[in-house]
Amino acid sequence: MAQPPYDPYGGYGQQHDPYAAQQPPPYAQPAPVQHNYYGAPAAQSTNGMATASMVLGLVGIFFCGFTSVLAIIFGHIAHSQIKRTGEGGSGMATAGLVLGYIVAVGWIIFWIFYIGLWAALVGSSGSSTTY
Repeated sequence: MAQPPYDPYGGYGQQHDPYAAQQPPPYAQPAPVQHNYYGAPAAQSTNGMATASMVLGLVGIFFCGFTSVLAIIFGHIAHSQIKRTGEGGSGMATAGLVLGYIVAVGWIIFWIFYIGLWAALVGSSGSSTTY
């Protein structure tokens, strides 16, 4: 009986096959692939005083300007802390300052006119004459 030209079990064929050395055996694990995943850059922290300044400036519209005084104070403190530490939130601190000043001045003007109106009404009611 004649020997087949190749060994069906891989003994003879792998020794003389030029492609056999390039292909990994069927049971081998693939080579590990190294992935270079660089996460998102660390977010710059926002100054808490800047956030408080902006929120208090917005809320001051509804609370007769009482919180806008705090918005002004927190805005100035936030600007000094941001310069010192390099945190984020400079825009929010500026927005809080602007809102605080606008709302405070607006409410002061409102109260001056309101009190002036009452003073004019009370003053004019005492000087009226009836004939």
